[in-house]
Amino acid sequence: MKKIFHLFILFTISLSSYAQDSVYMFSYFINNGADGLHLAYSNDGLEWKEIQDGKSYLQPKLSPDKLMRDPCIIRGGDGKFHMVWTVSWTQRSIGYAHSTDLINWSEQQLIPVMEHEPLARNTWAPEITYDPSDKTYLIYWSTTITGLFPETQEEKENAYNHRIYYTKTKDFKTFEKTKILLEPGFNVIDASIVPIDGQWKMFIKDETIVPPKKDIKIVSAKNIEGPYTNISDAITGDYWAEGPTTLKVGDEWIVYFDKYTEHKYGAVKSKDLKKWTDISDQIKMPSQLRHGTAFKISQAEFKKLL
Repeated sequence: MKKIFHLFILFTISLSSYAQDSVYMFSYFINNGADGLHLAYSNDGLEWKEIQDGKSYLQPKLSPDKLMRDPCIIRGGDGKFHMVWTVSWTQRSIGYAHSTDLINWSEQQLIPVMEHEPLARNTWAPEITYDPSDKTYLIYWSTTITGLFPETQEEKENAYNHRIYYTKTKDFKTFEKTKILLEPGFNVIDASIVPIDGQWKMFIKDETIVPPKKDIKIVSAKNIEGPYTNISDAITGDYWAEGPTTLKVGDEWIVYFDKYTEHKYGAVKSKDLKKWTDISDQIKMPSQLRHGTAFKISQAEFKKLL
């Protein structure tokens, strides 16, 4: 029966190849992240289905916690898939691995991005963006450093008070000194950077606790390293949202996010990044899908996954 189902998927995908030669993918984790990397696919950016009955494509091995939360996958300038992820609730490092087919992965590597900072409490939701102008990878994440930015410090929610930090690399062997990437004047987390119309757009979660914001906003920069300015109004609605990831479908941008208090996913779309329409009622995601990243692969690469 599984073989018949997979053949049906291949037939369905082959029909869509007349319209496009790519398949939309979503990397994600389930439960607490101990189960590793999961993948879903879509032909239209709206209906997403888990691949191989929701199997894990990579088991986490790093840190005492051995977690693989918030997996972010991109295709690099070398054609390979590069992934970073959260390895722990409290470690000051992030995980990294690469693959040519999303099935066979390199040895998992621990990148000590905040080990130099003894007061760093965490390194959460790392993402990676490739800058073709200098063939460099920007790796960025959210960290709370005890005592910094007291003007936005609150005791609620374990007194977390995040800012966005980053490092750069060309080869994933040597890394530039960690610097701060975004200090918008409020508690911020879950950054995701996309090149759009000659600018770098960073989608972020406003993590303000008092009064609660918990929404998605956009900041912009001419250079991938910033400075990021022009904080937009919230593009999400009257609900708490986190973990934004962005996909271009046709002539529209779709931003997916986790409605984490409602235990489901939501989405908004826009053609100009100014006027947004909530399409949460139009998307269908695997029931256990948690914070991940949307990207594209070819039809041939997708067929190998099956």
